[in-house]
Order: sequence, then C-alpha cells, then structure tokens
Amino acid sequence: MTERLTARQVISLVAGDFTELRPDGPPPGDRPDGPLDWRGYGDARARAAARTGEQESVVCGTGSVEGTRVVLIAFEFGYLGGSLGVRTGDRLEAAYRHARAHRLPVVPLVATGGSRMQEGMLALTQLQRVARQSALTREAGLAQIAVLRDPTTGGGWATLGAGADVTLALPGAQVGFAGSRVRPQDADPAAYTAEAQLASGAVDALVRPGRLRHELGRWLRLLTAPSGEAAPPPRALGGDTGAPVSGRDAVRRARAPERPRAARYLDAYFTHRVTLSGDRCGGADPEGMLCGFGEHGGRTVAYAAQTGTATRPAGYRTAARLIRLADRLGIPVLTLVDTPGAANDAEAERAGVGAAIADLFTVLASARTPVTTLLIGEGGSGGALALAAPGNTWATPDSYFSVIAPELAAAILKRGPHEVDATADQLRLRPQDLVEAGLIRGVVEGE
Repeated sequence: MTERLTARQVISLVAGDFTELRPDGPPPGDRPDGPLDWRGYGDARARAAARTGEQESVVCGTGSVEGTRVVLIAFEFGYLGGSLGVRTGDRLEAAYRHARAHRLPVVPLVATGGSRMQEGMLALTQLQRVARQSALTREAGLAQIAVLRDPTTGGGWATLGAGADVTLALPGAQVGFAGSRVRPQDADPAAYTAEAQLASGAVDALVRPGRLRHELGRWLRLLTAPSGEAAPPPRALGGDTGAPVSGRDAVRRARAPERPRAARYLDAYFTHRVTLSGDRCGGADPEGMLCGFGEHGGRTVAYAAQTGTATRPAGYRTAARLIRLADRLGIPVLTLVDTPGAANDAEAERAGVGAAIADLFTVLASARTPVTTLLIGEGGSGGALALAAPGNTWATPDSYFSVIAPELAAAILKRGPHEVDATADQLRLRPQDLVEAGLIRGVVEGE
C-alpha cells in the first residue's frame, strides 16, 4: 500500500502556485442529512470536515506543473472515503468548465472509494455528469492526465481514472472497480493493484511520488504542443545502404538479427519520450508495439512502432488509441512498420485480431493529423499495412513490403522450397520496386 497523502499534500507534491476554485456555497435546498434525510449524515460530514479541514471530498483549482498551467482535481480520501456526492459533482463540473474556458489540461489526482451511499442514486448519477464534462473537455482538444492514488475504486476509477487520456499510478495503490469491502471474498487481491492494471493495459506507467511532478511535467509539455506539420521520416540506421539486388536479398537483410529495430530508431529520433501502454480493453503488447509521445526538433511527435515480432491484437488497439489521441490533440504521428505479420494463433483470434486491425485501418484512414510512416524491416501483409500511412510511407534500404511472405506464397502456389527465391522476385517486394510502383514515396538515406 502506498502512503495516503491528503488532497493538499498531493497538490503540493506536483504543483506550485495553486489557486483554489472556491464553490459558491451549498446547493439550493441542501438539507443537513442530505437528499435522502439519511440520519446522522450531517454529523458525519461535520466530523469529516473537522478532521480534514475540507468541506467536500475534492479540492479543485489551478496550478503550475513544471511550467504548464493546469486544472487540478485532488480527492481527499479522509473526507468520507473520497466519495462522490452532489456537492462533489458541483465542484468537478465547475473545474472542467474552467479548464475549457481557459484552455487548460485537466489533472485528476484520484483517491476515492466510489459514490456516496447516503445520497443514493443522486450520488451515483454524478458519474454521468462527470463523464459528460470529461467528454466535452475531450472534444475541446484538451488533455486529461489522471494520477491514481490509494485507493482508486468504483465510479471515480471508471470515469476520472480509466476515462483519462493518460493514466499514471502510484506503485502499490489499490486500483479497481470493486473496492475491498464489496469484491468477492475469494478474489485475488493482487488483481486490484496498480501493477495488475498496468499488466492488463489499463494504466500507462507506475510513478513513484518523488518522480510524480517531473513525469507529469514531461507529459503535459508534450501533450500541449500541437503542430500541423508532418513529422519527417527518420534516417536509415543500417550499415548496408545499397539497394538489395534481388527479392531474396531484400528479405534476408530485413530478417537479419543485427538489423536496427524500433527502439534504436526511436532513441535516435527523439530527444526524450514517454510511453503510452495498453489498449484499455484488458491487453498490452509491450514486446510487439511501442507507443508514446516524444520530442523531435523541438516539436511533439506521437509514435507507434512495431518491433519485428508478430503484432498481437492489443498492440493494434494500443496503436489505434495512440493515433486517436494524437489526432484529437493536433499532434503529428510517426509510425514504424516492422512485422512478419499479425499474430495468427488461436489466442489472437479469440482476442479479436481481425477487428483490431480493421479499427487501425479506419483510424489511419480518417486521421486529420499528418501521419508519416517508415518501413524499417519486414512488411508482412495486412498486419504491416494497417500501420502504414496512405500516401506518406517511406522505406529503409534493409526492408521489404509484400502481400505475403515468399515462403507462404510458394506454398499456396504449390511450389517447392527451391522456388522461394524466384517467388520473392515475382512479388517485387524490394524498396526500389515499391517506389517504382508508386506505393511508397522513397527510400531514406543513412546518417
């Protein structure tokens, strides 16, 4: 379990120059024991206020996180478990409205046990209210970065936490829709942790409290720097810069173990970068797809990069998530294509690989932000094409793109192994063949 800081302590941890957004007062018709006249509710609120010094379970205001002005929403867990009631909804709506009016990103610092039972359905429907404000803020092109503290459960997790564009979590924090008192008695407690949510694709990164201000600052600087100019393709990193002499040569070079992979290209291209992890659907593909935002030439560029392995459904969904976010924030995208193809095992089929690829095709086809693609290795069929920008794809000399792998093409045509090389030539998969056919814009040069 991570240390439970108060709302104002966590605000001081991440931001300076904090100015609270003061509420106008209790809503009209507010009764001491709340809308349900729940006996003792008024006394419980009074004790919570005396204990915490707060009048509600959230503290909202504006502050500066390493130079970026933001709207902060900090939950006070000591006030009735950080639960959401009508007054909480009033404060949250006011905070989101202020963010849109002043074009500021929103940073919820979440620590909540869910909706307030003493206010019944009126409390629960505050989640719809919060969801609408979050959606309006999203439509306005403003970033939302949530920090999950201990605990983050119930509706607060399902709206302000999981609904944010980027989700960071404190190590050891309890994170899950079901709180500790309402989940099944035989449930594995490890499943309700920040670490488990990271592994299942619901959290982007774990950040220790001492690093929180710095990491938030990096994310905020990157996500608040739109640009309408396309990202330039990276330069080739491979040592052999000559054009492949045959289809077999192109395939051999693309499959060479020593060929530079995505991580090397990203490290060379970006001054610094942050990682977006997970598809928000229960999966992650950290070995097959690298996604995030970085700085190149003083500008923010989003990236989605295949690593040379068969891409899994979660990888495609994470890439689609990344491109949607970049499109909404007005940030150009760089994609790196390198895969023998989509994963085609039974697990991939059960996880919806076809639907995941279809969604990525749609996202790229409809993106308004400029997308640049560099083919850095294998371009295996539709599993590679799904990540390629129509009309703005480039290639390195040690790459190939093909409708199907030469070995599989030969097998389909009932050709023997000795005919694979000839089949590779027939497929015209070399970079120069792709340029000649008008399928890519050109072959990039090395450094």
